[in-house]
Amino acid sequence: MKKDEKSQLIDSLADQLKSANTFYLTDTSALNADATSRLRRTCFKRNVKLTVVKNTLLHKAMEKSGRSFEELYPVLKGATSIMFSEISGDPAKLIKEFRKTSPKPILKGAYVEETIYLGDDQLDALVNIKSKYELLGDLIGLLQSPAKNVLSALQSGGGTIAGVVKTLSERPE
Repeated sequence: MKKDEKSQLIDSLADQLKSANTFYLTDTSALNADATSRLRRTCFKRNVKLTVVKNTLLHKAMEKSGRSFEELYPVLKGATSIMFSEISGDPAKLIKEFRKTSPKPILKGAYVEETIYLGDDQLDALVNIKSKYELLGDLIGLLQSPAKNVLSALQSGGGTIAGVVKTLSERPE
């Protein structure tokens, strides 16, 4: 690869890192062609962008992005694949599901909403992270709950009052 091509790749990666809220660094080495193809298809179906990248180029792109990725530098050894996603838990769920049939990919590290996770033991924590839309749904549900309780109490109370008024009006004096 020529110096100009490397420079363009570093610039492209730096732009992606700058705009990404979530990315995962994984080890996909030793996957055979069939497993690699299945992983790429699964990533495509779930809107996860998978790219195999050289560690030195990724390191330079991380430095150039202007963000603080120093904690991820030690995991840039061996084969590295980077997974970009809009939804923070999707790559973790994808990795966990894929590892039911294959020993890899192994999670090296992850950057999720300005938090850095290191090591494969963090996979379960990352799977349980709720997306922004799931959190908004929970919040809306919590906000609607008291209003629903008040409305149901008023409706049931209104029926009771109407029944009492009707009974009293039908009563002979």
